[in-house]
Amino acid sequence: AKLKSFAAKIIQLLKEWTETFPYDFQDEKSMKELKEIAHRITQYDEENGTVKKIISQMTQNLLMALSARSQYQEIREKFRQPVTDKGTILKTKPQSTQKDILGVCCDPLILAQQLTYIELERVSNIYPEDLMQIVSHMDSLDNHKCRGDVTKTYNLEAYDNWFNCLSMLVATEICRVVKKKQRTRMVEFFIDVARECFNIGNFNSMMAII
Repeated sequence: AKLKSFAAKIIQLLKEWTETFPYDFQDEKSMKELKEIAHRITQYDEENGTVKKIISQMTQNLLMALSARSQYQEIREKFRQPVTDKGTILKTKPQSTQKDILGVCCDPLILAQQLTYIELERVSNIYPEDLMQIVSHMDSLDNHKCRGDVTKTYNLEAYDNWFNCLSMLVATEICRVVKKKQRTRMVEFFIDVARECFNIGNFNSMMAII
């Protein structure tokens, strides 16, 4: 009876651990240890198989979480291009084919909503372990500089890079306009977009635009 009670507590611990910090089980060694512990626990509940079902579901959810985050990383890497390449593409395009942001979306509310969707997508991929990785790699209290671990904190870096990209997009869209009247219109448009972001509650995009 004591072993069954202890097994239930271990299952709860493993369940919360795998859901909150799935990256702890990314390497083969930790995954092997998890399977060994799970196997030993299931031996105490061979009669009805309830524990085995819970362990199986937990393992399946863990593998799905690791797979999803791995796919997200691969997709993000595909869209990452050197800055020089982007500049070259922009220069080679004829001026007539280079659309400004108003030619793509002239409604500040719609653009603010789309920016919010991007923000939510970036935030949804940030997990507690990403924050813990930053804390665990803090230097001395004198300088508070972080030694970023790319393999562990790429979700935070992606969110930070998005902020910088949006800021550069706004600056580029304003500066590339030649006529003062059109440039003024572009500035006013982004002010309206920032206001709509504020109304939605998307303060990160609002600050990036500002």
